Amino acid sequence: MAAAEPAQAVVERAGPVFILEIITPERRVLSEEVTSLVVPTAEGYVGVLAHHAPMVAAVSIGVLRYRRDDAWHAVAVSGGFMEVADNRAVVLARTAELAGEIDVMRAEAALQRARERLADRSAGIDHTRAENAMLRALARIRAAGH
Repeated sequence: MAAAEPAQAVVERAGPVFILEIITPERRVLSEEVTSLVVPTAEGYVGVLAHHAPMVAAVSIGVLRYRRDDAWHAVAVSGGFMEVADNRAVVLARTAELAGEIDVMRAEAALQRARERLADRSAGIDHTRAENAMLRALARIRAAGH
């Protein structure tokens, strides 16, 4: 019976869980039980815990963070939608990369290119596109922990 007590203590410390799914058009990035979630939305960052009230939100470019096994994990996302209902959060993202999948050197190069485009004031530059590219690169770098 003593062996069961430490496992029970871990469950109690971790708190109630809910299912987090992150899906892109290309793949299912994640499907895990988590204890909390923080998502970048059009209205700012939104926190989600188990048994959250139903909601739908537009996901912005940024770093999504979730807590599992007493540790925080990061995912770079670039827009989409999130639905929370029935103790499940589903994020449908345009793109999503787990921290360990991110090529930091490639993200830094993309950031540099975006900054150069933004500095160029010529009429041929799409500044909105360059700004979004910069935000995506920054999110990838931050999610990777750099």
